Amino acid sequence: MRDVCIVGGGVSGLAASIFTARAGLDTLVVDGGESILARNASLENYPGFPDGVDARRYLQLTREQARNAGATFELGHVTGVEPVDESDLEQGFVLETDGGDPIEARRVIAASWSDSDYLVPLDVGRMQRGSKHFVSVDDAGRTAVDGVYAAGRLADEPHQSIVAAGHGAKVGLAVIHDSDANFYHDWVAPEGYFTGRGREVPPGCEEIDDGERRRRDERARETMLEAFADPLDEQPTMHPSVVDEE
Repeated sequence: MRDVCIVGGGVSGLAASIFTARAGLDTLVVDGGESILARNASLENYPGFPDGVDARRYLQLTREQARNAGATFELGHVTGVEPVDESDLEQGFVLETDGGDPIEARRVIAASWSDSDYLVPLDVGRMQRGSKHFVSVDDAGRTAVDGVYAAGRLADEPHQSIVAAGHGAKVGLAVIHDSDANFYHDWVAPEGYFTGRGREVPPGCEEIDDGERRRRDERARETMLEAFADPLDEQPTMHPSVVDEE
């Protein structure tokens, strides 16, 4: 029984996984293989990249960050979600996959913009708008079914990477709040930030001395220098309708 299963390995799902995994929740991301962001030739409006960034590289780095936080990944598609016990949703959910073993999780985050048919067995409030489906959620991404959440574009958030990342993080925090995780903030503070005021370091926080700060900064710079040392060979994924016409 996993603590959290996230359906979708795009921006919102990855952001949610970083938060839940860092909070100590056993987090599994079921990745359908490629985020729709891979169709983007250059990601230009994401803070922190003054001249933009290759969308595929951004996805690689975000996935690496999720793994570093403790999230695990499984390649596949979820085909259905049902409660373990319909009379007691606290027992969690069973997720059926195409060819893989069923997955059990206490909480489910739906972050799969292109397909949400697997949610049909649950009365989460799916809404159809044209050819697309959205899921009705509250301000924190909770659906009408306790223990089931929706993040990003599927939750009718604007179709922008920074918004998807922020909403995924917000949903991740809601999952943490609703779980038994002892968590405050994921702050890494300089030594003495809390203890220097006679306070205990809150759950989820950490104090580090200057030597450790420098070591982490060096590791972070090495990671980024290696990631951006060479151009990616991958090409943007073209829209399916263009491919069909060709």
